[in-house]
Amino acid sequence: MVTVHDVARAAGVSISTVSRALATPDRVAAPTRDRVTAAARELGYRPNRAASVLRAGRSGAFGLVVPDLANPFFATVAKGAQARARQRGLGLFVVDTDEDPELEAEAIAHLAPQTDGILLCSPRAVGSAVAALEGRPVVLVNQNADGLPSVVTDQAGGMLRAVEHLRALGHRRVAYVGGPRSSWSDRRRREGLREAVELFDDVELVELGDFRPQVAGGQAAADLVVASGATAVVTFNDLVAIGLVDRLRARGLRVPRDLSVVGCDDSYVASLVDPALTTLRADLRDVGRRAVDHLAAVAGPGRDTLAEVPPLDVELVVRASTALPPAR
Repeated sequence: MVTVHDVARAAGVSISTVSRALATPDRVAAPTRDRVTAAARELGYRPNRAASVLRAGRSGAFGLVVPDLANPFFATVAKGAQARARQRGLGLFVVDTDEDPELEAEAIAHLAPQTDGILLCSPRAVGSAVAALEGRPVVLVNQNADGLPSVVTDQAGGMLRAVEHLRALGHRRVAYVGGPRSSWSDRRRREGLREAVELFDDVELVELGDFRPQVAGGQAAADLVVASGATAVVTFNDLVAIGLVDRLRARGLRVPRDLSVVGCDDSYVASLVDPALTTLRADLRDVGRRAVDHLAAVAGPGRDTLAEVPPLDVELVVRASTALPPAR
């Protein structure tokens, strides 16, 4: 049976370094960490998580609560979180609350006693969600609340890039198809769009309400977008953009000839549809990885001096769904 001693000998490091490299990789220099993980992989070493859990008096697992795993955004964040938890020798329980705030609080209340901490990804009712934790360690993902650690993306910066792009193409009336009213991302995107049109006073913003963050939401919004007179539209996410394009096509309208469309999230579907979506991209796997690292720090010693995680960059990915506005 391969032991930690074998890994330390193969990597040329101490046993304590092996333990840190496998349990808290961010505390070990990258070259050393890579050498240790390569040696462990080559030897087939697997940490005895049960033993370390018993020694520490902990569960050795985190919880991740998401509104909708069918949404590529949350599925990708979960992938990143699972990968990082596995690297740290931790379990990760993932719960889908189906966009239901009551189910969200119920799921958290069940998870909290079984885990060392909870990742709340885009909670739909952050107040009741945090109350259900009863003081246990928590990190918010894609959400901000006073006094709670969080990992977020630069939504406002992304909206500015979208408006800059559309304005450079010649669009002067831009619509926004919003997502759930309880969504932090939707609020930040609206704020970012308003700030952008204030900066460019020759661009007008038309906000078109709240829609389901799925294909059906885009289909429901499409006729309102056309009636608004906008020549371009930014949607809450890529699924909404796909539904919008589908409904426009049914009406005999074409993207981008008749309307330019910008999605959000750059989920895997964005490059598979016709036309491929211009969209806003953040590294969602990295969001999940950083969230696990942050929760490990929050749940461990030294939490009073824990550094904030700066917002992750959001970049514009230009594809075929945006073009010059139609001639009037």
